[in-house]
Amino acid sequence: MNTLYIVVPCYNEKEVLHETAKRLKEKLSSLVAKDIISKESRILFVNDGSKDNTWEIIQDLHQKDEVFCGLCLSRNRGHQNALLAGLMTAKDYADIVISMDADLQDDINAVDAMIEKYQQGADIVYGVRSSREKDTFFKRNTALGFYKFMELLGADTVYNHADYRLMSKRALEGLAEFNEVNLFLRGLVPMVGYKSDIVTYERGERFAGESKYPLKKMISFAIDGITSLSIKPITLITRLGVIIFLVSLVMLIYTIIRHFTGHTITGWSSLIISIWMLGGLQLFAIGVIGEYIGKIYMESKHRPRYIIAEKLIK
Repeated sequence: MNTLYIVVPCYNEKEVLHETAKRLKEKLSSLVAKDIISKESRILFVNDGSKDNTWEIIQDLHQKDEVFCGLCLSRNRGHQNALLAGLMTAKDYADIVISMDADLQDDINAVDAMIEKYQQGADIVYGVRSSREKDTFFKRNTALGFYKFMELLGADTVYNHADYRLMSKRALEGLAEFNEVNLFLRGLVPMVGYKSDIVTYERGERFAGESKYPLKKMISFAIDGITSLSIKPITLITRLGVIIFLVSLVMLIYTIIRHFTGHTITGWSSLIISIWMLGGLQLFAIGVIGEYIGKIYMESKHRPRYIIAEKLIK
């Protein structure tokens, strides 16, 4: 019988954590009662340097019931690193690991279908939203644009999938081979390979508290995803530079011809437009290249992606 660990990254989740723990324990207990998973299955909360009493709540849950386990990172390292810390810890104890957020927006009942897909031979099962009707027009369309852009860049991502997924021990061991510091797990997990499948579910409203991904963080997350998985933005800049160079040659020939045929060109408007356009393009190109250089700089330091300050696992 398989041992299941549910990994839940937490950052300032005191408003929702007790309810999350209650619902996850009920789900785990029902699966154990049906002999689907073993009694050694656990719920692993990962405290990502929370500023509230999230870790104290996790400690209290663990003391009252050993089904609840905890990791406390030494400081805030971001959602992706906290999730990775949980996954890499859980793989040493579990046969299968399911990751999900603490806000209860992901349908817990989809866990049954994920395990069923695993039993049918899938090493990775993605939880995919059935629709985005509850999202605002802006969020729905920007999400669609992001996934389409990632596809254009050659990144292998699953549309409408966040970080709600099941991974087998074998898949997690494959993920452990990826050592980069700049993490975008939604793009890295498909690179692991192995057989995969999807389970669709209806995403609900956040139970309590505030979203940890405001617009600014979402934009930063998208940029990290793009630059971590593909070098096509640099390739596109190179191609654009070649095109502009060819256009400039055409304009040079045109200007020389106009000069020798005696036509006077005032040129003020076209000159100003060209300066602004080329200046903006150069700044944009330098910014994109700078993103990649910055990532190379961070990777070259080989700093740890996270440091575990305390571990509560029985």
